[in-house]
Amino acid sequence: MTPDSVQSLIDQLREEAEMDRPNDLTPDVGIVMGSDSDLATMAGGKGKRPGAYAALADELGFEEQTDYTDAPDARFTFETFVCSAHRTPELMYAYAETAADRGIDVIIAGAGGKSADLPNMTASIAYPLPVIGVPVQEKSVDSVIGMPQGAPITAVDAGKSFNAALSAAQILARQHDDLRDRLVSYHEDLQTEVGEVSRDLHELGTPGFKDEYWEREE
Repeated sequence: MTPDSVQSLIDQLREEAEMDRPNDLTPDVGIVMGSDSDLATMAGGKGKRPGAYAALADELGFEEQTDYTDAPDARFTFETFVCSAHRTPELMYAYAETAADRGIDVIIAGAGGKSADLPNMTASIAYPLPVIGVPVQEKSVDSVIGMPQGAPITAVDAGKSFNAALSAAQILARQHDDLRDRLVSYHEDLQTEVGEVSRDLHELGTPGFKDEYWEREE
């Protein structure tokens, strides 16, 4: 028997799929994870490297949409859910099955453990919607990428949900010049930072660079 807390989410997703809302009012990216313990990897924080949330919200100007019927002002948005492939398979199935009808253009799916099945199961159910898998841990890599021929998934290295978000934005940017410009600007900023650091390292020398940069970080 499906608990009420899970069934209510399943019903909500299916109701939203029937609304036929304009694409500019629905989330562009769906982020799902197998457990809320994966949030530190998928969003960043708790000593983890920056995650998908930082890439989308901080670098590319997306906003998180928490109410399907009340979109933020930002043109590009994303949503976040926990959908365990093993504990709540019905919810995982409903999310993947309704994603396209709800206006989602690409899904980022993260899971940990040796049986990290959420990304590849989501990819199978949501096909042909693109799914980018994030192995939350090193031991999750084989599970995430181990799809048979004819059942594709794109995946990033363990823990690198930031890159998954950039890849999702690249997919969207094929149809949105504004988002393409944001991606180009982000990349140019990275190049500028490398150039500035390289010059400082050369001109300050290694000891001076360590005093200037490493002391600043302590």
